[in-house]
Amino acid sequence: FIQMLRGAKKRDVLQLLKRAPEEMLPFVVEAVVAAQSAASLAALSDFLDFSKEPKSLLEKFLYAAAFSPRPSKELLRLVLDKLDGQQLAPEVQETGALALGSLVGKLCRQQLCGLQEVERGAETILAGLRGAKEESEVVVYLLALGNALLPETIPTLLEYAEEGPTAVAAAAVSALRRFPAQHVSGEVKRAMRRIFHEKRKSYEKTCRLAAAEILLDNEPLPMDVINILLATSELGTETATFLLLKVQSSLRADHHPARKIMKDIMRDPRINNYNHFSKAGVSSSFLGPLTATEDLLSTFGLDLLFLEGGFLRKSVSDFSLLSHGRRLHAAQVTIEAQGIESMLGESVLEGEEEPELMAGMSAIFFDVQLRPIVFFQGYTDLMAKVLLSSGEPTSVVKGNLLLMDHHQVIPLQSGLQVVVKLLGGLGLDISANMDVNIWEQELKTSVNARGSLAIDFQAELDAPFLQTTMRSQTEVETSIHFDTILRFSSSPVLMCLQLREEQVPYR
Repeated sequence: FIQMLRGAKKRDVLQLLKRAPEEMLPFVVEAVVAAQSAASLAALSDFLDFSKEPKSLLEKFLYAAAFSPRPSKELLRLVLDKLDGQQLAPEVQETGALALGSLVGKLCRQQLCGLQEVERGAETILAGLRGAKEESEVVVYLLALGNALLPETIPTLLEYAEEGPTAVAAAAVSALRRFPAQHVSGEVKRAMRRIFHEKRKSYEKTCRLAAAEILLDNEPLPMDVINILLATSELGTETATFLLLKVQSSLRADHHPARKIMKDIMRDPRINNYNHFSKAGVSSSFLGPLTATEDLLSTFGLDLLFLEGGFLRKSVSDFSLLSHGRRLHAAQVTIEAQGIESMLGESVLEGEEEPELMAGMSAIFFDVQLRPIVFFQGYTDLMAKVLLSSGEPTSVVKGNLLLMDHHQVIPLQSGLQVVVKLLGGLGLDISANMDVNIWEQELKTSVNARGSLAIDFQAELDAPFLQTTMRSQTEVETSIHFDTILRFSSSPVLMCLQLREEQVPYR
């Protein structure tokens, strides 16, 4: 379909968009964005009216742009023009900011940072951040900067990380965590030390842990590792358990950049002793390989952080690909719940502010941060969701993405030329659900991921006396379900984790 669209005229693409049945329209829009020809983008510009189209279709368009493997300046210009000066629904505005961040970052990685469109895109995000009044808006613009990964925005992120309120600081540190090691400078590390060791003010535990992870994951200094390990004796049981397990799992991971330093430090009995490593919390951190070849390592990581009262504060499941020093977040799903302990009569630790009752989720797919989803915010909202719950999972992302788009002409020694084309498409359906049962005192979370990958490879030799074509098609389907059930009606808290993977047909 994409190959057909690349040869079509604007008039024909526009007719196709106008006549497509309602249920097929999202698919057509995704394919038109993926085609990225001048005619298809011009047709899309005429067709999409941001003041009239349903939110779901506009989000489809913006996510299709965000996931584009090699976006053009014309695609970025189209997104900018559609977002500019319009009164948009908050969801569309937020998705638009995240899509802009992804497009700006990808064009910069193609060494196109100097383009007028790229500069305009970066300035649009920063202007949105400066003008944001609601905390949730600030969070989205900070996550958009995390999608862009522009080194010049690091000072802005550091300012919000150190000075912002809880949710804002957490979003800024989360964006900083995504930068590669060469951008984690001494200035960044000094700020992370101040956050973790609470030099200027007190920070929420998830923010402090994220700051510690930045220090541990980016060419750490031996002193930082020692200070973090020594600080665990003053932290709460769960936070200390989580950090110590984080260190132990990185010691076991051959690919971890801090492994050698940590092994040297562990020879010191003042640090590696029973007093430090015998914390009896239920929090956990696990990192292990799924597949390993000479060129590629795929890993699965699972972090579970509990509060002292036994309630799940945060769970992160992460599937990553590492190849030749580069890391790709294939999928990372974070589920957070806060304030549940006060609702069930647990007292908050002295010196900590009582958090607002809230549960939500955020996800990163193929290095693109998606719009965070809030399951409920506040007691009234929770009760409404409990009483009116449909039991249906919340859709995080659903659609078809072009992941690979490669075209190359290879001259042979004989003087002939081979034309190579590679296209890879991914169909994705990710949903999540959180169910709080107040009467049974149970918390259930489930993340369901279904995907199918299709790769089309074609090599063509075309000469006056000979024409030959080699073609291969590959298809893979898979689905992964990750469920957690927590029952806090008894002590200790009962917890069940289940990761189910269905059979993978490979053609």
